[in-house]
Amino acid sequence: MPLKKKEYQTYLKIVGNWTVVEGKKIQKQFIFKNFIKAIAFINKIAAIAEAEGHHPDIRLFSWNKVEITLYTHAINGLHVNDFILAAKINKL
Repeated sequence: MPLKKKEYQTYLKIVGNWTVVEGKKIQKQFIFKNFIKAIAFINKIAAIAEAEGHHPDIRLFSWNKVEITLYTHAINGLHVNDFILAAKINKL
């Protein structure tokens, strides 16, 4: 069952700087000095996501910007695991 707004707002405060999209996803953009650093970041996320078995939507644009969107596909909404992965991505 997806988290309700009151529930995910608490987790949102913990991960900070992520935006709720459509009431069922969280999203954040990261900007890098160059293309290679952006790709390296994506590869680090890929390794964590694969280990967690929880895969975000990743978009590279404007050569140095990466947008990450997290939600749990199986429930079509937010789950605690989305915020756990967001916290791990923040640490990168």
